[in-house]
Amino acid sequence: MNKSADGAINVLILSAGRRVELVKLFKETRDALKISGDVVAVDISKLAPALYFADKYEIVPRITSPDYVDSVISVCKKHGIKLVIPTIDTELPVLAAERQRIEKETGAIVNISSPECVDICNDKTKSACFFKENGFGVPYTYTDEELDEKKYSLPLFVKPRDGSSSIDAFKAETVSQLEFFRSYVKNPIVQECVEGTEYTVDAFIDFDGDIVSIVPRIRLAVRGGEILKGQIDMNKEIISDVEKLIKALKPVGHITIQGFKEKDGKMRYIEVNPRFGGGAPMSIRAGANSCEWLYRIAMQEKINPEQVKVDDKAVYVRFDDSLRIE
Repeated sequence: MNKSADGAINVLILSAGRRVELVKLFKETRDALKISGDVVAVDISKLAPALYFADKYEIVPRITSPDYVDSVISVCKKHGIKLVIPTIDTELPVLAAERQRIEKETGAIVNISSPECVDICNDKTKSACFFKENGFGVPYTYTDEELDEKKYSLPLFVKPRDGSSSIDAFKAETVSQLEFFRSYVKNPIVQECVEGTEYTVDAFIDFDGDIVSIVPRIRLAVRGGEILKGQIDMNKEIISDVEKLIKALKPVGHITIQGFKEKDGKMRYIEVNPRFGGGAPMSIRAGANSCEWLYRIAMQEKINPEQVKVDDKAVYVRFDDSLRIE
């Protein structure tokens, strides 16, 4: 039974980590909408900075723990949660598989796509096949046979099939580097290196499958796979192409798409993350407020895409900060 007060929308941010700005945006949006409710954050460690910007926080087991889902359900019941927001790739398959149970036992809405969509997105090889089979641009993916027989052109890019945040992702510029990274990276995928302008596209799809917003932004500077500086670029060709991609993949909620626009203007997609990306606050602050739309969905309101106004060409920079907790 949900214990929240009538009309209160309590939000749970999972794996809060360093998602300080996302926590703050949910609180700012709640206040702007003049609704009641807490933003609750959870993590495996009390050293996660975002915990201290939430209204309340809890410590939970690792996602790999058999008690993880039970702990999420327990937190939802304790705090009367209405919205559950995942933030990292490793929790997505678990939440997608257990969504119905979580929602049935807690009355909360889980911002998660279908297990089929998550499975495609969390596996780089399956993602590349999906892009190719559905007619979207994608870097060429080499087979083990092609690599063993040296039927390739350097440089190449090596990364884990199930990786995220650019962890263990390497550019191989020589044969010896390629051989080393192929053996070093667990379960690798090897693709051609793509030339062009790197883009992140934030999109929001309501839970009926209707597209609310598509916001491309140029990645001006990146650290550890996460954007540091970015510029909103409401490129009509990219928006149109991403719209087709969304209709083929059928995700829901906030998603983040990575790709490169080549000199001919065509996009070549690297991956889709069916969750809030680290740089999502840029698109939110530019006018595509996914936090607001999730609140409205929780209040059973329909969102009108025609009312979405995005500040085209806006430039955002991100920075680190320090917080004493003891």
